[in-house]
Amino acid sequence: MKLEGKVAIITGSTRGIGKAIAIDFAKEGAIVVVTGRSKVDGKLPGTIYETAKEIERNGGKAIAIKCDISLEEEVDDLVKRTLTELGSVDVLVNNAAVAYYRPVTETPTKHWDLVMRINVRGPFLCIKAVLPVMIEQKSGSILNISSSAAENIFSFMERTDGEKHLSGCAYGGSKAALERLSRGLAEEVREHNIAVNTLRPAKATWSEGAVLWNPDLDESTFISPHLYLTKAATFLAAQDADGITGGVFYDKDLCEQYKLF
Repeated sequence: MKLEGKVAIITGSTRGIGKAIAIDFAKEGAIVVVTGRSKVDGKLPGTIYETAKEIERNGGKAIAIKCDISLEEEVDDLVKRTLTELGSVDVLVNNAAVAYYRPVTETPTKHWDLVMRINVRGPFLCIKAVLPVMIEQKSGSILNISSSAAENIFSFMERTDGEKHLSGCAYGGSKAALERLSRGLAEEVREHNIAVNTLRPAKATWSEGAVLWNPDLDESTFISPHLYLTKAATFLAAQDADGITGGVFYDKDLCEQYKLF
């Protein structure tokens, strides 16, 4: 198994893409730290405990730790608890994100700040917290989940009216910042044998959040995250600095290039 015995923290793994990554990492032998803010069902179904239990029902290993990644003290506690209970951190997947597609003229400053706090500050805090242990153990893999919105003005998601919709400056800008962070960090930590990569879905990938916040989407055009994204994520999570690092990849392209099907 590709991730046998590796401890993997996956942010935003209560549902959607993060949950799919957590489940498939566990199938490849990882001990998964399921983390997010949801301890009980809210507007969206799913909790950290439900994801962890599903992994365990399938024969995998997981623990659930609540964490708001925008709060430094909670992120530090997440990593400390992981080290106490599991002994290491081998993989970090920064998946948690806030999607926001409104035009700038209709964007309250507090919403802009929220997107940047979760999508940029959150990954930074998580990276900062795990790097000391990865540097000490001279190995690690950091994977940041991005979006085509980092470079494309229009969304990949297809609407029932057939029209293209804008990706949104707040969301797209946050993902562009995350990708720049990834590329720079890869060079900073290369000497410590830590890989840093970025992964984008190549097609509209199903999640509960995408459906809830975009009621005019054509759901028939969505693909499962297990088709390309989790396969590509597993492959990148297994890398170190002697392998693939500093890359920004579309999941489908990576799967085809390395025959991950």
